[in-house]
Amino acid sequence: MRGIRMGATKGGGGGGGERVEKLKSSRTKLWMIRATTSVLLWTCIVQLTALGDTWGPHLLKGWPSCFSHQDSSVSVVEDKVPSVPARVLPPKRVYKNNGYLMVSCNGGLNQMRAAICDMVTIARYLNVTLIVPELDKTSFWSDPSEFQDIFDVDHFIMSLRDEVRILKELPPRLKRRVEIGMVYSMPPISWSDISYYHNQILPLIKKYKVVHLNKTDTRLANNGQPLEIQKLRCRVNFSALRFTSQIEELGKRVVKLLRQNGPFIVLHLRYEMDMLAFSGCTQGCNSEEVEELTRMRYAYPWWKEKIINSDLKRKDGFCPLTPEETALILRALDIDNSYQIYIAAGEIYGGQRRMATLAAAYPKLVRKETLLEPSDLGFFQNHSSQMAALDYLVSLESDIFIPTYDGNMAKVVEGHRRFLGFKQTILLERRLLVDLIDQYNSGTLSWYEFSDAVNESHESRKGQPTQRLVIPDRPKEEDYFYANPEECLQPSYSRLDLSVGGL
Repeated sequence: MRGIRMGATKGGGGGGGERVEKLKSSRTKLWMIRATTSVLLWTCIVQLTALGDTWGPHLLKGWPSCFSHQDSSVSVVEDKVPSVPARVLPPKRVYKNNGYLMVSCNGGLNQMRAAICDMVTIARYLNVTLIVPELDKTSFWSDPSEFQDIFDVDHFIMSLRDEVRILKELPPRLKRRVEIGMVYSMPPISWSDISYYHNQILPLIKKYKVVHLNKTDTRLANNGQPLEIQKLRCRVNFSALRFTSQIEELGKRVVKLLRQNGPFIVLHLRYEMDMLAFSGCTQGCNSEEVEELTRMRYAYPWWKEKIINSDLKRKDGFCPLTPEETALILRALDIDNSYQIYIAAGEIYGGQRRMATLAAAYPKLVRKETLLEPSDLGFFQNHSSQMAALDYLVSLESDIFIPTYDGNMAKVVEGHRRFLGFKQTILLERRLLVDLIDQYNSGTLSWYEFSDAVNESHESRKGQPTQRLVIPDRPKEEDYFYANPEECLQPSYSRLDLSVGGL
């Protein structure tokens, strides 16, 4: 029995040793599996990170640098997406939030566009949270469009998150306060520099938590601002403010249709009822039309100038050129009548009767309404700002852009075309032109003298690089920042070919 027990003991000892060895082997295998799994997991993470850097989030895929001159909002000619280096979502800027800024824009699309750029910049340098701006719905056009109906709101918010925090609406508690009228509202002083906002507006935001600025056009000075402020204004304008995909796709279609028939010129013919009533310019209008325009001017109390001498205003260069005057100038500039002329404007006052002379001189007059089917524009009817956005996109892509009045669209498009490489923009000197036109019509000037004088006077008015005019203490009379944002423009080292016949 002892032998059996001893044998059993020896046998048992041998079995225990095998189990120990097996246990050690299992632990080694388990360790190897864990190590291999960890390596594989880290490899996957690294690969995913690399893919993220390559592709980036869909929201900002292909988002260009604001100084690359390849903004996707204006690349409407090509059918395929341009090969722009992909960019990842910019990191959030971390800062102590001083409060919330609400803004209500006033005016038409381009007046509001410039204002949005200013308000983003002001919010950034006050370290406050900006609420997506409210657009004007009470102006002459009564356009009910919200910000997101015109601009890609998600791109706007996300592309600027490394500069400023932007929210679609106030946090609930503050929103309730605003809804019951507990908000400090005011118009800031026009043409103010950033120190005004630091010294006057920021203390109000800290005190009330929310401040509402109820007028936003021309509230930031053209000149004398730090370079980083000027560049941020450009970044918002040329990169962050991208139109909705619906507007951009339709703009792309219009440009494609125009390109199929050769070069095209965009004529911003600002001869619309609201412009004439506001300015008091009645050149070529009959007595009934003059009376109608006068009644309209008196109907809008915020149009402060009521009694206007139309002839004097025209001679001073403050009236848009009429369609008849425009036809003369285009001919004098030697613009070939085989070119397409795209009319970027609303309804021309006087209709076909007033357009007859221009149409006879340039038979290839087109508009978005003639290029597209009614069903294409159905969604945009009664939405003047969305219609203006289409004209804006086409204007950027034209071979030549010619505004007949230096309003907000003319100025903002001029600046954007400078940013895109100083694309040709003929800036008409109306005060000189109406004098030349009157001399030609009276027989004082021959056609050749008239044409030579027009061409000679506009050689330096074709969108070439130039310094912005600065007039201390008279900001309304100096060059508008958005017409010539020279701090953001690439220098030109070679003479540009800006001849009209060079199409």
